[in-house]
Amino acid sequence: MNEKSEIVRCVWAGSDPLYRGYHDLEWGVPVHDDRLLFEFLTLEGAQAGLSWITILRKREAYRSAFAGFDPAVVAAFDDTRQAELLTNAGIVRNRLKIASTIGNARAFLAVQEEFGSFDAYLWRFVEGKPIRNAWNSLAQLPASTPVSDAMSRDLKKRGFRFVGSTICYAFMQAVGMVNDHTSECFRWQELSA
Repeated sequence: MNEKSEIVRCVWAGSDPLYRGYHDLEWGVPVHDDRLLFEFLTLEGAQAGLSWITILRKREAYRSAFAGFDPAVVAAFDDTRQAELLTNAGIVRNRLKIASTIGNARAFLAVQEEFGSFDAYLWRFVEGKPIRNAWNSLAQLPASTPVSDAMSRDLKKRGFRFVGSTICYAFMQAVGMVNDHTSECFRWQELSA
């Protein structure tokens, strides 16, 4: 491939193969699977204060440590299991983040019970379809929006933690509730179709 025919991606995808794979195959793709939604919610919360590539590199260890992100299993984790997680070098060993994952699993189950699925609850915030933005540069992307503000407030009211508006907006981007690929990125058009 010559330089002019290179695939154009969002600048943040960089050259790391793990980051590029995430960008090309996952980021911004609408997710309607509850287990995967719980995974992304957990990972976005774990990312607070860290780089996303750090979390991507720990993703498989998170899957192993948190029972494949099965919220029913994670909700049953006790103090002994929580103490074991604090010794797991494969994940972010932050007591508050680990405790929040377990508490969030319990809140997640309550939302599933009330709405039939977390998916049904979540996608109400965008009226069931992705918001399609058309940003020309990374600098234009917001850190939060009125929708992520509302989602954050509602999740907190339901007992979720590590769900501030900025985390909620990153979560919305990850699970395709919003298409924030820049307009020159090949994925923007693919996901807008």
